[in-house]
Amino acid sequence: MKAGHLSEYFTGVAAKNLSAVEADFARSNQHEFNGVGPLKKILGTQENKFPAKFIYLTDNDDQPVVAEGLLTWYDSRKNKRDKRSAEYRLYFSTTSVSECAAQSDLLVIGRRPDGSLLVIIAESNSTIASQVQWLFGLSDLSHPGFSVRAELETDQDRIEFTSQFILENIGIVVETTEESHLDVMLREFDGNFPSTRIFSEFARSTLKGINANDDPDAVIMAWMEREEILFRTLERHLIGDHLKNGFKGDVDGFIGYSLSVQNRRKSRVGRAFENHLEKVLVDCGVKYSRNGLTENKNRVDFIFPGEREYQDKAFNSVQLTMLGVKSTCKDRWRQVLSEADRISEKHLLTLEAAISIAQTNEMKAKHLQLVLPRSLYTTYNLTQQTWLMDVKSFINLVIERQGNKKNIS
Repeated sequence: MKAGHLSEYFTGVAAKNLSAVEADFARSNQHEFNGVGPLKKILGTQENKFPAKFIYLTDNDDQPVVAEGLLTWYDSRKNKRDKRSAEYRLYFSTTSVSECAAQSDLLVIGRRPDGSLLVIIAESNSTIASQVQWLFGLSDLSHPGFSVRAELETDQDRIEFTSQFILENIGIVVETTEESHLDVMLREFDGNFPSTRIFSEFARSTLKGINANDDPDAVIMAWMEREEILFRTLERHLIGDHLKNGFKGDVDGFIGYSLSVQNRRKSRVGRAFENHLEKVLVDCGVKYSRNGLTENKNRVDFIFPGEREYQDKAFNSVQLTMLGVKSTCKDRWRQVLSEADRISEKHLLTLEAAISIAQTNEMKAKHLQLVLPRSLYTTYNLTQQTWLMDVKSFINLVIERQGNKKNIS
């Protein structure tokens, strides 16, 4: 295995789209996946029963359906007089996950370093299916059988900020830490978690020699990646201390603490994203209001040139711009549509990779322009990429509307 790559977590992966007989038990009771010949590259040629974790993913639920079970890999001709070459089959038992499956859903089978299997089924045409397919570098699933990757150590397989979040969505925890900064953080923050704004400032201070005016897309990703690593480093230390003290049989206390850890992770990322964007805007000389008030007491993440201009009915609405900021979208992007009635064309900045074509088509129809750092473009298909807007282009748009001719080059 190669550190920092998918090979740390998988020795091989295979994927296909489910056929009707594989997914619809009303039509078939075979309980076997078809076209399994290529799986010999990752499962071998010895019959085996693999312990497996099954996961069903959909954009509609934050929590996946999870089940434990077995996958049986066997040669159906082993004990027959037929002397033709072996014919392998992969049998699965019924689980709560298999009962969720439908025709055309994405199926991914990954073999873990301990020999177990992770079976992922993702709803067809969903964003999470696009993300899983991108994560494992599985570009063409148009043929009926499995596509297999037995080596996961290319540059494409390097685990970075985006792939880390997708891995965690499928239950793989990636612990990236920067221990050289731990002592400094413990002194700086007195052994506690500081406010998100303070932590964002600290994270930026550890990266020298980068300027938002040079490349705002790269800078905002660099700041996000650094903050994530530093936060996980501090979190791992503080949680470790808490766990050492134990909960003394207090189950409710343990569950409550676990939930608080998860909620802090989720809320912090969104606020950190806003913090770093705000710094980019300041460095680029952009006028703005953060959390500006609009109609019906709605607050917009960012209004340009500001809340005062938005509230002034005499101010030309053509010169107004709004930007929602969401680290992840799912269906929450629709919330932006009801904000800032004076602005017909909405903008939404996100870190969400590989949003489905169905979702981006709906965004277009609703006059919502998706903005994301340029490095994430490759997670989208070529048609989507021509429509996307990067951070630099958005800032230049705002600068032009504000009458400032000094764009970012």
